[in-house]
Amino acid sequence: MKVRLFAALREIAGSSWVDVETGAAVDTSAGSLLDALSATYGEEFERIARSGTVVVNGEPAGWARPIAAEDEVALLPPVSGGTGRGVPRRGSG
Repeated sequence: MKVRLFAALREIAGSSWVDVETGAAVDTSAGSLLDALSATYGEEFERIARSGTVVVNGEPAGWARPIAAEDEVALLPPVSGGTGRGVPRRGSG
């Protein structure tokens, strides 16, 4: 199964796409997929991924969501705010 990674998760894994063998080590849930990826890429990967969003076939999904081999899966890290440039501060205008 191919999984697409973004931002910090991509940097940790060293690639924007990773292959995950489905079988004994991974059942068909998003949570088990994360467990397998975390075992490979470590605690920082797990911490970021658990606070982010799993997307299956373009739809946000919970960790219990079943995943089939043909599904498109992406892991999105949490999104932080921007720099605030160009946005007027309260009371500044």
